[in-house]
Amino acid sequence: MSSEKTGLSRRSFLKGAAFTAAGGALIGGGLVGCAPSAEKAPAAASAGSAAADEPIVIRQAPSQLNPQDYEYAKGASDFATLFSGVKIGSLDLSNRMVKSAAGSDTQNNEEEILSYYTSFAKGGIDLVWMEDCADKFEHFPNARAQSMDKIPFQKIADGIHEEGAFVGYQLSCMGIVFSGTKQDASGAFASAVAGDMTLEEIQLIQADTVAAAKKLKDYGFDAVEINAAGNNIGQSFFSRMRNHREDDYGPQSFENRSRFVCEIIEGIKKECGEDFVVQVLINGIEENDLNLGDSSLMTTVEENLEIAKLLEKAGADSLHVRLGPLGMHVCQFASDLYFTGYGIDGTTAYGTQFDFSRHWEGKLISDHSGCGMMLDVAKEFKDAVSIPVGTVTYMDPAHAPEYFESALADGKVDFLLMNRPLTVDPEYANKLKEGKLDEIAPCTRCLHCHFDYDEEGKVYEHCRVNACTQRAYRDGMPEGFDLPEASSAKNVMVIGAGPAGMEAARIAALRGHAVTVYEKKDAVGGLLDFAHAVKGPHENLDALRAYLAHQLEVTGVDVVTGQQVDADFVKEKNPDVVIVATGGLRDSLGLSETAGTKIVPITDFLTADIGDKIVIAGSNAQAVDTALYLMAQGKHVTMVTPDGMDDVDKGQSNWVKTFALPMLYARGMRVWPHAEIKSVGDGSVVVSGDTGVDLTIECDTIIEAMDMLPDSSIADAVSGFEVYSVGDCNKPWNIAEAIAAGNLAARAV
Repeated sequence: MSSEKTGLSRRSFLKGAAFTAAGGALIGGGLVGCAPSAEKAPAAASAGSAAADEPIVIRQAPSQLNPQDYEYAKGASDFATLFSGVKIGSLDLSNRMVKSAAGSDTQNNEEEILSYYTSFAKGGIDLVWMEDCADKFEHFPNARAQSMDKIPFQKIADGIHEEGAFVGYQLSCMGIVFSGTKQDASGAFASAVAGDMTLEEIQLIQADTVAAAKKLKDYGFDAVEINAAGNNIGQSFFSRMRNHREDDYGPQSFENRSRFVCEIIEGIKKECGEDFVVQVLINGIEENDLNLGDSSLMTTVEENLEIAKLLEKAGADSLHVRLGPLGMHVCQFASDLYFTGYGIDGTTAYGTQFDFSRHWEGKLISDHSGCGMMLDVAKEFKDAVSIPVGTVTYMDPAHAPEYFESALADGKVDFLLMNRPLTVDPEYANKLKEGKLDEIAPCTRCLHCHFDYDEEGKVYEHCRVNACTQRAYRDGMPEGFDLPEASSAKNVMVIGAGPAGMEAARIAALRGHAVTVYEKKDAVGGLLDFAHAVKGPHENLDALRAYLAHQLEVTGVDVVTGQQVDADFVKEKNPDVVIVATGGLRDSLGLSETAGTKIVPITDFLTADIGDKIVIAGSNAQAVDTALYLMAQGKHVTMVTPDGMDDVDKGQSNWVKTFALPMLYARGMRVWPHAEIKSVGDGSVVVSGDTGVDLTIECDTIIEAMDMLPDSSIADAVSGFEVYSVGDCNKPWNIAEAIAAGNLAARAV
């Protein structure tokens, strides 16, 4: 809404605010809370000046609050600094990429956990951190983990060493119960804080941590990382909010606050020797995302710098600094989630929005969609200590070569802690060194890989791009990560070049089959270009399309575009195997539009002439992405769905859903669940549902975004061949499942 329409002028504002003094002015020359804008606001003026009649420029709006500049990802680099050596304690690394601690979901299968961690060493990473997955404390059992003797630590260390790399283990205290730990209403134990612990418990947990480090050294590990961030015990001693002790471990001084962790460092060094590397993971900066702005007890960068100096003095060999939100633990290491969802950059997941120019002390790099957002904070730590400093959050040099090379060359950070890009492509470092950037599978930042749920509500952590994640050595992929060579080469026809078809063609060709892909459109990619346009650049879907298309070239797949395929065409070509990946069918409401209300299929809404009052029929991931896009354009959006509220945004990852939906609701999108559009009026629709009455909703455009339907027509018509149906034509769901289906089918050929 423009300021002219409101009739609000600088004179009326000043008068209403009782500015009677000739020198009265607006704070800072503009509205309090306004974000920077390219449009210059009128200068502050006295109530009696001519300038007071100028309208106030309203600059703060959700879609404009944290403007993004995607130019950061452009630019090439020779990666001279990235592939230069760095020394972390006694460990000499040949490059600046370090695998961060993640992957405890592999612990139940010895073959899988060995292959998982050694794959990164094979791929060119010189230091691989293993996530804490062991019940390692003698006096404080952890029901979440297995005992140390059930995990093949020696084999993991030997396997990584055989590849010429080093291995470390992260020591954490999450899930540990202390005498003072309180139970919540559900019976679960809350995270222990410093004040819960007796002095005896402090000494026991310190001794148990030192003993665990000694066991790991005996297994052959080169390092441990003390997790003193997030909800771990070490952070609770650092924190003025969580530490209310009145003894030598209280918050009265930095020495007291850091004493607990410093004594652990000293104990490990005494027991394991000075050459055994100890890294400390800490919150570099904190913010209250639960109650936005109420941050007086959040630990500042300045406080953490003083703590870091004491950690170094105690013997820490390196620091791992990351973000410290109060509520969303996932954003400690995946804080780019704050930028997920079109037009809601800065979403907190609680229906509020950061102003990055003010929150987080204004210190985060907030205009690069979360990429490397801690680099400036890391620089402050580098300037404060003499030991190496690393940081995390979408550290992806292949995505932004010049940006990350410059950060290293300029001394902002010593090493990059990476996980998601390496999980997507374990050969990442080797490919980068060889200059094969276009052969690196891109991370799409969808977060299917972290505590996601399948259609049945079961927890799984699959990668959208790498189908092997949580499938290798399990049902469907017992052979593990490596592709089995085809017993005999076959002629494979793939019909459709969307994600499922391209992945099926890639895998089949890598196994030794002769593969031809037929696509009825003029280019490959299926709906990836459309999804990229709707979602925006954050999820790198344009890079995914480019990668899969290039893989068809690299693997020698013959691609034929502009070719419609039917049963007669298949019989004419007479392949040995047919993989059908033609996509699903779009459902229709079966209603007629009126002069005042258009009906537009979801695939057409980007180019259609639509109005301002939109009703979206459907609530799946595509429908929600569409709603985000439209609301960013200032549209009023209502969603009508036959599903319940729990199924809104189904097919999206759990974390994207967690961050996007609260902001949609807070900005005014209404969802009518268990409902249907009964009729279309002239500028309105009639909706019936759980309310028990018909509702008339103003609407000039209906977007049909109902669930996609499977399409077996071609597969049914080519019976007699060895046929596989993959992706939406078989089971419509999402990109991740489409790629997995293509991968698994090609492995079965």
